[in-house]
Amino acid sequence: MRETFAANFSERGDIGASAAVTIDGKLAVDLWGGWRDAEKTFPWQRDTVTLTASTTKTMTALAALLLADRGELDLDAPVARYWPAFSQNGKRAVTTAQCLGHTAGVPGWSEPMAPEDLFDWQKCTTLLAREAPWWAPGTASGYHALTQGYLVGEVIRRITGETPGRFFAREFAEPLAADFHIGLPQECDARLAPTIPAPDPNEVPPAPGSIAHRVGTNPDFQKVKNWVEFLRAEIPAANGVGNARAVAQIQSVLATGGEGVGRRILSREGAMRVLTQQSDGVDRVFASPVRFALGYALALGPLKFGRGRSCFWGGAGGHLIVVDFEERMTIAYVMNKSVGVPFGDPRNRAIVNAVYESLGQK
Repeated sequence: MRETFAANFSERGDIGASAAVTIDGKLAVDLWGGWRDAEKTFPWQRDTVTLTASTTKTMTALAALLLADRGELDLDAPVARYWPAFSQNGKRAVTTAQCLGHTAGVPGWSEPMAPEDLFDWQKCTTLLAREAPWWAPGTASGYHALTQGYLVGEVIRRITGETPGRFFAREFAEPLAADFHIGLPQECDARLAPTIPAPDPNEVPPAPGSIAHRVGTNPDFQKVKNWVEFLRAEIPAANGVGNARAVAQIQSVLATGGEGVGRRILSREGAMRVLTQQSDGVDRVFASPVRFALGYALALGPLKFGRGRSCFWGGAGGHLIVVDFEERMTIAYVMNKSVGVPFGDPRNRAIVNAVYESLGQK
């Protein structure tokens, strides 16, 4: 895996990155290298962190799974049980499980949204409470790229009285001593590796007016101007900051059946519940077949990992986290040079392939 990681820099264009593997909750591989900046003046250090984009969704999902395991959240109950205003406009029966599985039918906002509106929790959630479903909830998935974090996060906030980022920090990041933040503290700024944007991807843009176009342009996430304020905000679907070590350590709670740092965090049943399938069909945003579980994917097109039970997700640019229950293993890759979508990225696929080849799996 070390050789493959080095080849990502020499052959696949990486600038700064980290990769990690846990087995039985313990770090088996912990790699980092390259540069924090595009000019290659500041080395990527052991404690360097960067924006992990939608990898954040897996952290928010863990927080919801924990509340469900404690009996404080019924994932199959209507969201409106915890957030009464959400029952408006045909959403009375929408469940938190549907929000986690991208089948709630609320993948975006109909009201025009500026990028900076993402920093306004009250506005984002109030408008989502008023939103009418874009399709019949529960009948199909449509990737809730930004809204998932506000939907699940507001349920967490209503139950706990804490913001989702603070609840996640108290229950996962701090006990596990994992350097991952939903809402970046100022004292971490000196360790931050800024995201290096992808070149023009030469992809055919979604048709104007399509669900994918509406999700991707309202608001246009790429047009955020105040990145400091963006990082300070809590956007539980998109702005988590960390490195591969932290991602792998936190997600190992699932891979080990609920254990972390020598103590039980989730019951085994609570950890395995993440695999509960929510959808199986062509996603209305990705326009590709996806099998979604609770906050993670079980398969995306032909993409699946390991020989048995596993789940995964990633973040725009190439970030990836794989949770393999059969091997009690997590594989994480986090980098600063964005190349587009995370699935099919040659860098993260090379890392994952190297891990499985070392286990005798092709």
